[in-house]
Amino acid sequence: MIDHVSIAVSDLAASAAFYTHVLEPLGLVRLVERPATVGFGRKYPEFWLNVRPGMAPVAQDTGAHVALRAPTEQAVTAFHARALARGGRSDGAPGPRQATMTTCFAAFIRDPDGNKVEAVHFPKPA
Repeated sequence: MIDHVSIAVSDLAASAAFYTHVLEPLGLVRLVERPATVGFGRKYPEFWLNVRPGMAPVAQDTGAHVALRAPTEQAVTAFHARALARGGRSDGAPGPRQATMTTCFAAFIRDPDGNKVEAVHFPKPA
């Protein structure tokens, strides 16, 4: 099982402000702030931002993305809307999708540096 993930950002203060707003519907809050990194999580940092000044935007075709669990479909939708309102781009609007093992409700965004982040909710079986 994965314990935590890190993404590179070009402007730590701007990205921390972006993610503070965007991750709130998912229940993730800013827990750790250091000169070169910020960590978000519920009880401990699970999602880290690491500053890389002067980095080029992330290429769209890297194939890499981070998926964060959302408590509800409404949280997925709020995550997506908040990202777009703060300068992120849509890379997949909120909606139902066929995941590998089951169906889910997910949305994909690109942050201001081009990192692809997904919010995903798996409904309880009927």
